[in-house]
Amino acid sequence: MAEAARARPKPTPETQHFWDGTRAGELRLQRCEACAKTYFPPRPFCPACGSREVSVFKASGKGKLYSYIIHHRPAPGFTPPYSIAVVELDEGPRLMTNIVDCPQTPEALTLDMPVEVKFEKLDEQITLPLFRPAKG
Repeated sequence: MAEAARARPKPTPETQHFWDGTRAGELRLQRCEACAKTYFPPRPFCPACGSREVSVFKASGKGKLYSYIIHHRPAPGFTPPYSIAVVELDEGPRLMTNIVDCPQTPEALTLDMPVEVKFEKLDEQITLPLFRPAKG
């Protein structure tokens, strides 16, 4: 029997720019033109001031490991152990993701360690932004 697949996000009109970006190998964020706040997740208005004057820009894809857990139970599309993490991007917002390309141990996953985005293509529509320890 085939292993169950990882759940696929469902893009909406408000998030389509984000998923178009990941498919193109870019991490795209939004910035409010009224108050200059950069935010995530995508939405058509600024969560700080409510302005609808927002723009989309290509983020650096760099950040630091803010928090995580190491999950040891199987889940569809995952082989334990695997991390469920929050990364704080250099631009400010935090996002939930997985840390890959390193041992899934407390010794390897240190808080505040520099990380960088790594894109994982699930299918023709969805590419996920995962993170790995920064090189260099």
